[in-house]
Amino acid sequence: MPKSKITGKSSKANTFLGNAGELQQQSQGNHPALTTQQGIVVPDNQNSLTSFNHGPALLEDFILREKITHFDHERIPERIVHARGSGAHGYFELSDSLAEFTTAKVLTETGKRTPIFARLSTVAGGAGSVDTPRDVRGFAIKFYTEQGNWDLVGNNIPVFFIQDAMKFPDLVHAVKMEPDRGFPQAATAHDTFWDFISLMPESLHMIMWAMSDRTIPRSLRMVEGFGVHSFRLINAAGESTFVKFHWRPELGIQSTLWDEAVKLQAADNDFHRRDLFESIEAGHPPAWELSVQLFTQEDADALPYDHLDPTKIIPEEVIPLRKIGRFVLDRWPDNFFAETEQVAFCPANVPPGIDFSNDPLLQGRLFSYLDTQLSRLGGPNFTQIPINAPQCPFAHHQRDGHMQTEVPKGRVAYEPSSLQPDSPLASAERGFKHFKGPTAQASKGRIRPESFADHYSQARMFYRSQSEVEQSHMVSALVFELSKVQTPHVRSAVVSHLLVIDKGLAQRVAKGLGLTSLPAVAKPSVNPIDLAPSPATSIIGRMKPTLEGRSIAILVDDDSNAETIAALQSALIAEKAIVKIIAPKIEGATLSDGKHLPADGHLAGSPSALFDAVASVLPLASGEKLSKESAAQDWFRDAFGHLKAIAACKGTHIILRAAAVKPDQGFFAPEDVADFINGAKGRYWERESKVRPDI
Repeated sequence: MPKSKITGKSSKANTFLGNAGELQQQSQGNHPALTTQQGIVVPDNQNSLTSFNHGPALLEDFILREKITHFDHERIPERIVHARGSGAHGYFELSDSLAEFTTAKVLTETGKRTPIFARLSTVAGGAGSVDTPRDVRGFAIKFYTEQGNWDLVGNNIPVFFIQDAMKFPDLVHAVKMEPDRGFPQAATAHDTFWDFISLMPESLHMIMWAMSDRTIPRSLRMVEGFGVHSFRLINAAGESTFVKFHWRPELGIQSTLWDEAVKLQAADNDFHRRDLFESIEAGHPPAWELSVQLFTQEDADALPYDHLDPTKIIPEEVIPLRKIGRFVLDRWPDNFFAETEQVAFCPANVPPGIDFSNDPLLQGRLFSYLDTQLSRLGGPNFTQIPINAPQCPFAHHQRDGHMQTEVPKGRVAYEPSSLQPDSPLASAERGFKHFKGPTAQASKGRIRPESFADHYSQARMFYRSQSEVEQSHMVSALVFELSKVQTPHVRSAVVSHLLVIDKGLAQRVAKGLGLTSLPAVAKPSVNPIDLAPSPATSIIGRMKPTLEGRSIAILVDDDSNAETIAALQSALIAEKAIVKIIAPKIEGATLSDGKHLPADGHLAGSPSALFDAVASVLPLASGEKLSKESAAQDWFRDAFGHLKAIAACKGTHIILRAAAVKPDQGFFAPEDVADFINGAKGRYWERESKVRPDI
């Protein structure tokens, strides 16, 4: 591993915080002093109060508690973030015991199935927003273990925008609809978000991920999950091992193109939710591998970055993943509101054998989630809602309160007591044990460690680890987003940071924006270093060449060749693909053998963006007729533009000529079933330069 650059010393007055820190040190000018709701001037709005240098957050931080408490209660009853979500029941099965590292039975008893409930969500939009915007996807899993509930609350991106929970309300206020106009909904392409980003260089690594194809997934079944933070595993001897959690889809990771995502939004606001529902209903439940990165304090000290910084990853090329099991989502909720909407996750819910690190963002989340649930779910008894209740024995002395639905019996509601022999007592032997780490230093303050100061190296690593196609997509995403920003100096400020990450990236974005000259390069507090590329962060190089779980459309009409259609259907189903029949009319078509074939969708309402590849089996008369319809022309023009395989008969070629689509190596005759199936297992990336000239 690379030699450590960690000094263990504290930084001086946030000098490494870039523009945000500089703003704090400037004259107040006409700006009023920031205060608490009680009028007390806030000395530092960037950092939580911690036990000095890498210590945990302190409960006495009244500024943090007031800020997050108010933020947690801003929406009733919808979630403030992650409001748009879909959930499903399933199970987790451990295959590789971690008994050497932890006493958590869910991670030590192989072959045992633990019930779970998972919720996947967008972040920025409200509950009524759509499924497919460019956005981070939340991926939270509730394990109903025999030692109590364990909530593994993660995202489909392994890092986050901010280093300290103190900044979470500011981040979300910036990304949400602008308060004076109420738009845009579920979008980051606006001034307040990019203004915040331009002043918070710690966000730049996350921005690289957010502008990548990771944030426009093809399906919820095809997203990765990450626990983001480092946690601790504690074994029977009280020894600690750091752990990062990863979960990977067995179907492989896959994303859409931006134009495709936009058209999916227009075609089906519930595209991801419907896709998840239909896969479970069809008996093809999605599954993920659960893996861990395990490392010691000595391993952590050897890294050139701080694993407690949530804006950093440990590449799996440095610390490999260890697969320990898999989980499957195989049952849709019986009632969406009762389960998917009322489920409450909290990273503080961990069984004995799992403990927390001093990651300052994690430390704030341990408080924030519980506080949010008290407001959103009506009071302190939200754990009695069935979806949130543990499935193991439990007993406590908590009584009364709003929405109390249990009927506690007995005279005693306190501990210790001598009046009731079955009254629950604390158990030092069986109870939760925190890691007995080194005694915290006596000092305390609102200062981050110097090891959090490098905001650019991993952003550079991520960008340079992507394929040329993915880099071009990131450039296009940045140009699109910044072109929606109306304030010129914000656009220039973002480009100034991109110049530090990669000059070529910055030049391409500046060209796309039409800047006549490049801005001055931002001044990082710590000069970035060139880290080794991490190919594991790329999507295209890791896509599985498979049709399993993918959706293929076959366009038919009256008198279409029944034999060809049957051969296509049979071969595609054998590859575990989902086959959809599309016709000009929803009632379907009567084929050449005189039999009626029902349709799954009609042409005008089922654009090709909904499918991973398309085939068309039409008689010449239908080709002539449909060539005059814009919906049919767009169906093939979009499939071509989205780089998909197309099986086209002679009648279909009439439509292609009308749509000005020139066939290439991604086109096949419907009778050439094997070649079409092989071609449909991927995208034709070389076609992209023909339909989307590079910036």
